[in-house]
Amino acid sequence: MLLIRSALVVLSGSTYNGKTVDIFIENGKVKRIGAKLKNTDNAPELTFPNLHIAPGFVDMHAYIGEPGFEQKETIASACKSAAKGGITQFCVMPNLNPVSGTKSQIEFLKHRAKGQVATLLPVGALTHNLEGKDLAEVYDIHQAGAVAFSDGYKALPNAGILERALLYTSAFDGLVMVHAEEKSMSKNGVMHEGIVSTKLGLPGIPAVAEEIAIARDLSVVEYTNGRLHFLDVSLKKTVELIKQAKKKKLNVSASCNAYNLILSHDAVVDYNSATKVNPPLREQKDIEGLIKGIEEGVIDTITSQHSPQDEECKKLEFDKADFGIIGFETLFPICNTVLNKAVGLEKIIDVLAVNPRKLLKLPAPSFEVGSTADFVLFNPSEKWTFTEKDIASKSKNTPFVGKTFTGKIYQTINE
Repeated sequence: MLLIRSALVVLSGSTYNGKTVDIFIENGKVKRIGAKLKNTDNAPELTFPNLHIAPGFVDMHAYIGEPGFEQKETIASACKSAAKGGITQFCVMPNLNPVSGTKSQIEFLKHRAKGQVATLLPVGALTHNLEGKDLAEVYDIHQAGAVAFSDGYKALPNAGILERALLYTSAFDGLVMVHAEEKSMSKNGVMHEGIVSTKLGLPGIPAVAEEIAIARDLSVVEYTNGRLHFLDVSLKKTVELIKQAKKKKLNVSASCNAYNLILSHDAVVDYNSATKVNPPLREQKDIEGLIKGIEEGVIDTITSQHSPQDEECKKLEFDKADFGIIGFETLFPICNTVLNKAVGLEKIIDVLAVNPRKLLKLPAPSFEVGSTADFVLFNPSEKWTFTEKDIASKSKNTPFVGKTFTGKIYQTINE
């Protein structure tokens, strides 16, 4: 039992949206909602300053370490890290050892995550062993509980494999998710190609590598009538390409990573390997383009691209370090800090909690009596400084330690 006191509900379309209520939870379900509820059951009470409540966030793009790379992240530590960031469900990409490409591997992930506050949603491999050649057994792993199909950070090498994937998954309305990058152009780049990479003497990843890949994939979607989600959108120009595709009623959706909303390639100037990410940190015009894309509904959801790396892989010279930063704990603080004034809190909750559930065909969030208690409690106006103590992940690879954010997560509740 739990009684939440004086929480302002944030959920567009809910009868309680914008209202301050008490919520009584029992056995994982909402039992009563109202003003100044009597605590007849002597339940523990939760009270916080400027308390807001929203559906738990759903992160559609995350990597973990278990199985195969437990030194980076275990399933247990990933779930704890996600819950600390207000995330009650998160998609785990198949880039593991072994790859999440069989029924037994999908079932292993789900079993290992049982009992955690955050629910793990396995994404099945799109191609066999993520090699980009032959389709994996996508229907079998769909039946086992895979919520979508992807090769994660490995870009598909050609249009033919995407064509086959979209045609095959359309039979059961499966969701294909891709990292759009033309590898023949990005080559050995380690950061955004531009004036900063030139000054630093680092090989660049040109913007056109993402632009060409997205243009190609949109043509394949139009040809097949398939359902495709673009992960890692990072450019103003590719936002425009997706916007035009949506105007043509193509069945596409898109997400960007939180880090691309707050840091530009200028953050790389001191060769801090914590800023080495893919897609790389782009230019200020691209940050503005992403924010506009969120405002206009072109970008459907914002993801963490949580990518834990141990010190042996990250604390190296910039060009030798692995890509990726952890992101669960900073997902909401970044979004709220950057977007609250630009698009408003309701829109932030839409892209973090409502839209991902629609895309993944999860039950719609609800605050009605009888609904599952799946909530995040937070204060959107509290300023605070992120420290290593705020990290529940096993890895600490982030450029945001010492950063002051606006928007603090208080509590995460799931069932």
